[in-house]
Amino acid sequence: MRARSLTVRVLLLATAWSAVALVTMAVVISALYRQGTERGFNNLLRAQLYNVINSVSIGDGDSLAGSPELGDLRFSQPKTGWYWLVEPLGNFSTAPLASTSLGLTDLPVPDINTVPFDDHYERFYPMTDPYGNHLRVAETEVVLDANGRAARFRVSGNLDVVEEDVRFFTTRLYTGLALIGLGGLIVNGLAILYGLKPLERARRALERIRAGEAERIEGVFPREIQPLANEINALIDSNRRIVERARMQVGNLAHSLKTPIAVLLNEARALPKSQASVVTAQAEAMQSQVSTYLNRARIAAQRESVLARTEFEPTLERLIRVMRRLNPDTRFELKLAPGLVLAMEQQDVEETVGNLLENAARFAAATVVVTAGPAEGHEPGEGVTRRNWIEVTVEDDGPGLEPGEIVEALKRGRRLDESKPGTGLGLSIVNEIASEYQGAFGLSRGARGGLRARLVLPAVTRDIA
Repeated sequence: MRARSLTVRVLLLATAWSAVALVTMAVVISALYRQGTERGFNNLLRAQLYNVINSVSIGDGDSLAGSPELGDLRFSQPKTGWYWLVEPLGNFSTAPLASTSLGLTDLPVPDINTVPFDDHYERFYPMTDPYGNHLRVAETEVVLDANGRAARFRVSGNLDVVEEDVRFFTTRLYTGLALIGLGGLIVNGLAILYGLKPLERARRALERIRAGEAERIEGVFPREIQPLANEINALIDSNRRIVERARMQVGNLAHSLKTPIAVLLNEARALPKSQASVVTAQAEAMQSQVSTYLNRARIAAQRESVLARTEFEPTLERLIRVMRRLNPDTRFELKLAPGLVLAMEQQDVEETVGNLLENAARFAAATVVVTAGPAEGHEPGEGVTRRNWIEVTVEDDGPGLEPGEIVEALKRGRRLDESKPGTGLGLSIVNEIASEYQGAFGLSRGARGGLRARLVLPAVTRDIA
């Protein structure tokens, strides 16, 4: 999956949302559980405080008396942080009562302005005892008799209990949510992959069309994708009809003009020589222009067609067989990359490469070398979507051309060597067809000393993902 993949986008978005949602849930639930645990801890301290209040009174000798039984051994064990303490207030002067766990240690009393009493005349506040225990203290003041003698009652509990409880819960909570998140991620991934599977099938169907293995998108797709497949099929059908109509019109035009031009050329032979040369030259020029523009119209009609494709190797081998029969003394060497497929009509491939082979065989001393493979660094121009290009080079060991002669050779109808047969149109036709396909054509001196023709042509784009 690529960075710009729709599957990756949806999966990342779902994962990010799930992560944010689960983390938020974990924080909120943990905070709520802590609040509930602290509230329950305060209620426990309040219940124990009331138990102490109910167990203490003024005994004989006007002293505090009572033995609270809180049902928790931690109030009997020293340094636990679980203490209870009853201290006389005001003019009531007597010894305080304290739990065994407190011993001779005293607990400081915070200022009433710092920690005020609530509506029930109770207050809760944190404290650290001399042993380093973090405590929460529940406190109230109670009048013990009709004479107004009162005492301060305090019960403390160790907050480690709360922290351990919260820590245990949050550990289980985070583990559970992590497992839920992982399971959700897997389920989301499978659901997304399954949901987007029709898009992958549509992509493969398009790839088969691009490779020439099919002419339409076949298969049944979900209702969200089926209209797109139908529109693409309609576009392909329309494209095919345009190509066929253009071919038919090209053929009709060629047929309708061929006879009048042939008549002009015939009649020119009966004219005096001075007049015949002018008429013949103009008729041949008309014939050349008609051929050129008809080819351009045909190429333009099917240039962007996804159905235009030609297997390069068998086409080249057919051309080479013809060249070998016509030039038995010339050796033809082929160096081809495997699996080359051109996004061109076979007729155009044969015309371009055939003209180059014919020209090379005409001037070669002994050898013609044909090389073909992927082209590197070709920029076809704005608006062209093809990404793959094939470079074809045809090189001979003949006399070659100088830079100035190369410019002249590319002009329509120019022949640098009148001793060789030909019309001087071959290289210009190659250049025009290459230009119509947004390719490139150039001539240079080759490594063997002869002429090197380089042709860049569009290839079938197989990678459309």
